[in-house]
Amino acid sequence: MKAKRGSHSKGSTKSHKWKDVRGKVGRPPIDPSDLNSSQAMARMIKEHRETTKKKPTVKRLKTKAKPVAGNKSFSNGAMELDSEESQEWKHYAQSVQVNGVTKQVDAATCRLDGRSLHQCAERDAKRKHALLVMQQGETLCFRGKCFLTCLYGRVEVMGFTIEEGQQSYPLFSPASHCPLTVRAEEGCHDGRDHRSAASDVLHSYLSPASQKKLLRRVGPQSAIVLLEPMDTPLTRFLSSFTDLGGLFNPPVAELTSAILDTPLNGLGVVPLAADIEGLKVSPSCQDSLDAVVGACRGDMDGCTVVLVYGAKNVGKSTYIRILINTLLNHTTSVDYLEADVGQTEFTPTGCLSLLTVTEPLLGPPFTHQCTPDHMVYYGQSSCESDLGRYLESLMSLWRKRPPSKDTPLVINTMGWVKGLGLQLLVDLLRFLPVSHVIQLSHGGAPQCPALTPDFLRMADGFQTHPPTQTALDELTESHGPPRSYIYMSVTAEFQGAGSQGRTKLQRPNEQRDVSLLAYLSQLQSADPGPVRPLHSLTPYQVPHTAVALGVIHFEVAASDMLYAANASLVGLCCMAEKVTSNGGPVLLSRAPVCPCVGLGVLRGIDMARGLYFVLTPLDPALLCKVNCLLLGATSLPSCILTTQGGFQGDPPYVTSNYSFDLTGAGKLRVFKGLQRPGHTGTH
Repeated sequence: MKAKRGSHSKGSTKSHKWKDVRGKVGRPPIDPSDLNSSQAMARMIKEHRETTKKKPTVKRLKTKAKPVAGNKSFSNGAMELDSEESQEWKHYAQSVQVNGVTKQVDAATCRLDGRSLHQCAERDAKRKHALLVMQQGETLCFRGKCFLTCLYGRVEVMGFTIEEGQQSYPLFSPASHCPLTVRAEEGCHDGRDHRSAASDVLHSYLSPASQKKLLRRVGPQSAIVLLEPMDTPLTRFLSSFTDLGGLFNPPVAELTSAILDTPLNGLGVVPLAADIEGLKVSPSCQDSLDAVVGACRGDMDGCTVVLVYGAKNVGKSTYIRILINTLLNHTTSVDYLEADVGQTEFTPTGCLSLLTVTEPLLGPPFTHQCTPDHMVYYGQSSCESDLGRYLESLMSLWRKRPPSKDTPLVINTMGWVKGLGLQLLVDLLRFLPVSHVIQLSHGGAPQCPALTPDFLRMADGFQTHPPTQTALDELTESHGPPRSYIYMSVTAEFQGAGSQGRTKLQRPNEQRDVSLLAYLSQLQSADPGPVRPLHSLTPYQVPHTAVALGVIHFEVAASDMLYAANASLVGLCCMAEKVTSNGGPVLLSRAPVCPCVGLGVLRGIDMARGLYFVLTPLDPALLCKVNCLLLGATSLPSCILTTQGGFQGDPPYVTSNYSFDLTGAGKLRVFKGLQRPGHTGTH
């Protein structure tokens, strides 16, 4: 099978039918003019200043303090501070260290505010970064995005501990999700002179005056973090769309709590005051994390397999990110099985996947889109229309995992926990060797039954009924007693648990759209510069005879299949069968369950030359294996077709001359309020 890049490519049809379109991914340099270019942020700063003029402000302490009676200097460990130092610093030093003994700081009252940030943060405008000194228990809750490097001590973000000597990590705190919180943890400095070590760190990043200011803040349990602005193909591509331009700015409800006048201003970080609640880990949540970590560290025999389930809007995705990050503190990798086709974590919607996670997840799903180790394109945001294909796809992924692998595995499930959704959960517990089941709920009572081992022994699944074989019986054809597991219940205590949020991108379809946009952002060049609309990129061209085209979940006449697939999202799949053609397009009457290596946009079909034109960020080495294009019910975000610049005339594939009065013209609506007869107890 041969293919060329673009309609004008020549002489490149050797071993690859696809050619690469991407450059290397890296951290490009940032133009200073881009740091404060957000019109939304400029408007917020202006409104904030106008508001503060009308209201009385809190008076700051004077920079000069009265000398301490009987002393010309104030001693604090190995360093002496002049009597000219500020009163607030002396008070802080006395409260934190007395006779060299560090006091435990109350974390509940240690949110860094504007005044504290002016004292413990310094910015180097020339090199476009800032250093922040945090004491044990202090937290920075913020909106925005940045790279964080821990230069001294230890900090924690979403369950992941970042220590000195580690790489820099990208932090994403958009308005669509709970704001991120950086917390300073107890350090482990191995008896080093903290003053000397901190001085060496500060010397490399700040001017002498700024070094001296921050060095006064450093104690034995302090942490020093480096914050740098972030400018990546992902952030540039998302901000090019009008509705997403202010995605990383504080939402309207948080504007009054945004602290804009700090040394962190201009780095893409907007600190939030203490009245904004950050990520909240309940006691039951912490207990479950400790139990799973203990199991992974040797408290149980065999591999730890954790299945997380619960109703919608109870924080399953956030909990799973914290769980994975916590496990990465103790192990090099964590396996992840995606069983939720609607709200996926690492791929666009409609994909079931199995992958190994080696880096912490410090942002929502759209910030860490990647190519899984194994994936099946289901092609729909709900599995309700074809439960058999859903289970078959999951089982095909599970068989890809080596039985001897001892890496902990986390399974994400759907928020569909009633009726057939509950039956699917029962099937998963019987098909997979689960060791821990964690149920998330809110309020006084759970929103679905507790899937304890006792419940499982009597429950009916969609494909299984009691008594049943265990997962090991299913896969090894051996028989034995049912395997038990540990059941734990976690109560979500965050504000608004169980209900849809009111900030940006709260509806499921909006989150699905932004994840797909993030996936397509991989088509952008890693070099800084203007965003290139998708219609300006050179696609791959593939002969009709080289790949088969199929449709999932719907019956489409062969004469209409190419019309349906044009300008649509397709799964790039690898069938076991060889594709044979009589000279025209190869059309499948039934789409198989087969491996998928990624997604692409079928942006055009040339019938005269017999070519498909496909845009995809995948590597050509993977594309060489593709011999099947599957069309599902997952559609492109409307902004792809309507708001990208550079069009001459009317945008293609878009029309306003459309009548919804025609029979079948509108989208089919399914009313889910009526229960099926099988679930009402009457037949």
